[in-house]
Amino acid sequence: MKYLLALLSIGFLLAVLAGCAPTVDEHHPHVIAPATAPLYVPPPPQPTDPPPMLQMPFARFIPMQERIAPADVTTLTATEFVAGIRMGWNLGNTLDANASHFNANSTVQQMETAWVSHVTTRANIEEIAAAGFNVIRIPVTWMKAVDDEMNIRADWMARVQEIVDWSLDVGMKVLLNTHHDNTIFPLRDAYMDVSTHNLERIWAQIAYHFRDYDGRLVFIGLNEPRTYNTPAEWSGGTPEERANLNILNQLFVDTVRATGGQNAYRILMVPTYAASTTSVAMRDFVLPTDTIEDRLIVALHIYAPWNFALRTGDSPEIETQWNPAQANAFTTPLREAYDLFVSQNIPVIIAEMGALNRGYEETRAEWAYDFVSFARSLSMPSVWWDNGSHGVTQQHSWGWDETFGLLNRATNTWAFPMIVDALMRAAG
Repeated sequence: MKYLLALLSIGFLLAVLAGCAPTVDEHHPHVIAPATAPLYVPPPPQPTDPPPMLQMPFARFIPMQERIAPADVTTLTATEFVAGIRMGWNLGNTLDANASHFNANSTVQQMETAWVSHVTTRANIEEIAAAGFNVIRIPVTWMKAVDDEMNIRADWMARVQEIVDWSLDVGMKVLLNTHHDNTIFPLRDAYMDVSTHNLERIWAQIAYHFRDYDGRLVFIGLNEPRTYNTPAEWSGGTPEERANLNILNQLFVDTVRATGGQNAYRILMVPTYAASTTSVAMRDFVLPTDTIEDRLIVALHIYAPWNFALRTGDSPEIETQWNPAQANAFTTPLREAYDLFVSQNIPVIIAEMGALNRGYEETRAEWAYDFVSFARSLSMPSVWWDNGSHGVTQQHSWGWDETFGLLNRATNTWAFPMIVDALMRAAG
């Protein structure tokens, strides 16, 4: 996804921005076969030997439309929440849009449409649910809508609430996070006093605002926490950064719990360094201690194989066709995640995944089926990264775009129905 970080005028953050490396763009931003294949039901995972990836020919699949009823937050466990997920969808490049020209006078609509041309509508949310997605992740950048004291603008909070409410109204679960806010939560020792102050201020406000919502609403503390432009940015970070992330994850849990109400029981999600599936990021992750049992979920992101799913440019290493022989690019790290977390009764959600558009829908659908069905066989539900961009990835004056869009939000139709069908079949 394309990331442009806002220039903050907050005095006490200038030292942070000076101490961290400058920000760069982050990764991310036909005929349909007849219904002949049976519904795929994966076997239950075994703690010591997760089942292998299962192959199945593509066929049209129409999911059952099941609305998720309000959930009793006092009794719903993280394990139960994850088990109830079929397939998820990200409202990407929308509320998380973050441009350098934003200022205190920027309107809510300007902040929402800086990276996509259409304001999100209730009809969009209804169509996502109708297609069979029963979880929506709502990425939100907050630092573009705060004052010098880290007070969140009321109109911005109201817009976030509106989309959360629509999603719950149509019977979906909701994952709400902080996104592109890494510069106000730096992970280096010298700035941890700033990080802890900002995280506590931001999450106390969000959590209090939504404290009476039922168990279908889940908070994700951080998106892909990392230090920009560093050698280990995408390979697991440094020991210092990983240790400080564990501190911030714990503070997130403590802050939400302290707001009381339904938040005393609410399910929360915490990421590894950069939400990475690299071995060191997952092995150095420490699950926060909590005041209630089975209410925490680990958030992971994976775009693999890199040359097929995410790599841009004109490199000869780019793969335009999916080769199942390369599936170990995701099966290996996901098996390790299973061993480290799921087999230890720690639920996992793959909060971002996808393969950008290189012009071949059928091969992307085949990859989508293989990825999601394998992850599901390990009890890890997936959430597709949809950044609203549907064209074939290409170079522009500002660089290469990343085209993960499935829903054409202007027409409220699916630009790649074959991929949607593959996701639903694989997810069951």
